Amino acid sequence: MNDIPQAELKPAETAKREQLRREKPHVYEKIQQFSDKAKRGESIAIIQFQYNYRCNFKCEHCSIKGFQGKKNAHSFTIADVKELSRQADEMGLANIVITGGEPLVFPDFDELVAAIDPQKFYITSDSNGWLLDDKKAKHLKAIGVDKIQLSLDSLDAKEHDDFRHAPGSFDRCMRAIDACLNAGLNIILSTVVTKQRIRTQEFIDYLEFAKSKGVGTFVTYAKPVGAWEGNYDALVDKDDMAYMRDLEKKYAVFTHLTPSYGLDLGCIAVKRMISITQYGDVLPCPYMHLSIGNIFKEPLKDIIARGMNIKFFGKHINTCLIAENRRFIDKYIAGRIYGKSLPVPWDEVFHDEDLIDPSLRQMLVKGAGVCSCADTCASCGIDCL
Repeated sequence: MNDIPQAELKPAETAKREQLRREKPHVYEKIQQFSDKAKRGESIAIIQFQYNYRCNFKCEHCSIKGFQGKKNAHSFTIADVKELSRQADEMGLANIVITGGEPLVFPDFDELVAAIDPQKFYITSDSNGWLLDDKKAKHLKAIGVDKIQLSLDSLDAKEHDDFRHAPGSFDRCMRAIDACLNAGLNIILSTVVTKQRIRTQEFIDYLEFAKSKGVGTFVTYAKPVGAWEGNYDALVDKDDMAYMRDLEKKYAVFTHLTPSYGLDLGCIAVKRMISITQYGDVLPCPYMHLSIGNIFKEPLKDIIARGMNIKFFGKHINTCLIAENRRFIDKYIAGRIYGKSLPVPWDEVFHDEDLIDPSLRQMLVKGAGVCSCADTCASCGIDCL
């Protein structure tokens, strides 16, 4: 077994890994292989599973509006979920995040968890907290859910409720935090950070609150897609990202760029994250609304291999292209996705010059990737945009 050196893991990660070894040994063994797989250029993707778009909120920043309402398209059945679980397990993938929509309104949520199989995967569920009381939290723990990723957008109740268009949602979110802690469920808070918010005292107060509860905070940088299509004013820049990295030294706050399991993968699209829609399309990440293949038409391993051969996903890129790189956004997102039926086929977005040979995959090399500058960078493994 090729383990990641413990010195590279934070104490909290080490403790959770030991708990995982005891409770889910098969998942633990798969995670132990992550370092070697990454060195070989193989994806270790978390599956962000958009099983159903049913939701009880209408949030300002909703990124899946363009995917809802395809009544004639084939949607996941429980049998389909079992097949997805089988394929992902055979690939050595170990993490599934159930999302939507709002998972806790799914009438078949328990059957969904069973079909994924808690002994094969570390299972996280997103939630807005509306239905998450003590009874529900204990039930989720009992059926095999490991973690809740709870959306909290502000410590100001009115701001949170207005953002979510759900009066009373702040109070229910506060209740949900305590319910998860009481039930022994792992929990992290999830919050959206815009250019206007990142350097505010409100955000620092938010992190202090999370610290007081002993829970981490996952930051999603604002993206110009979904309900925020074209909202460039909300986008952070590289200086803002550097500021966030400084905050990571003081608080349990992280983004998808934060190293985990001792691995610095940079942008995790395809490498460490894919999104699978209700209709089987596989997206490089939740915010790049293009399909690299459909699980109902071809094997997951072939789809992920295709994604890894796109230079933006097979190379180490030390930024979030869709959060701060206007050249990437203008050329590939606004230029080739905006205004089209979602998701857009991958070959309508990326062309031959965007592809690499599998031998050129480079997941772990720091500094290699796509620059945000306008200059040609000789140190990059691929051309500047």
